[in-house]
Amino acid sequence: MDINNIFAERLRNLRKSKGLTQEKLAEMSDIDYKYLQKLESKNPSSPTLSVLEKLSRGLVISLSELIKNIEDNKK
Repeated sequence: MDINNIFAERLRNLRKSKGLTQEKLAEMSDIDYKYLQKLESKNPSSPTLSVLEKLSRGLVISLSELIKNIEDNKK
C-alpha cells in the first residue's frame, strides 16, 4: 500500500471517529468537499502541507497527530 492510500484510510478513520461527514469536515477545514472525497478515495490525491494543516484544524488535532505512524504503516 502506498503512502497516499495509507493517509486516505487514516483520514477516513479519524473523520469517522469524530462523527463527521465528509461535507462537515470539508466545511470545518475550509477545503472543497470534492477534494476531500478525492483524498479519501481508492485512488487518492497527495495533499499539500497547507491542506494537511487545514484538515488538522478541522479535526481539532495536531498536524503531527494527523500524520502519526503513516510511514510505519507503509508496507
